[in-house]
Amino acid sequence: MTNLGNISPFVGLIDDDGHSAYLFMRVMAGLCGPAVRNYGGGEDGAANLGLVLRDASAEWPELLVVDLKAHSEATLEFVRCHHALLSQKGVPVVVMVPPTGRVGCDAYYEAGAAAVFFRQPEVDAYRRELDGIENFWARNQRLDAVGM
Repeated sequence: MTNLGNISPFVGLIDDDGHSAYLFMRVMAGLCGPAVRNYGGGEDGAANLGLVLRDASAEWPELLVVDLKAHSEATLEFVRCHHALLSQKGVPVVVMVPPTGRVGCDAYYEAGAAAVFFRQPEVDAYRRELDGIENFWARNQRLDAVGM
């Protein structure tokens, strides 16, 4: 019998703010959500994620959350640049951005984001957004990620 105990689905995170990344991982753990692997932010995060996605023997994230704050278009640029590879590997991308209207959300969807979530300054509102991400992840898990 094959031991599938080493296969553990997880969410990948691209975040260029260490405090924000820590908070994301802590809240996700508090929600009993999936494990989170932080790849870093910006170019370093893209390079780290690229190494994983190009390695057929590596575990890929079930979902990638992108929350870049370097400049107002950083998250959108990341999704535009990396959507093709992520899509090819079957890794949906969701973004966390400042609250925006329909036009702003549509830009992320057109770039390839599967969902748009908003950064929230208030803790309970932030938890609700992360609960939404956890629910999105649960609904979109790959069947091969579930143990037998």
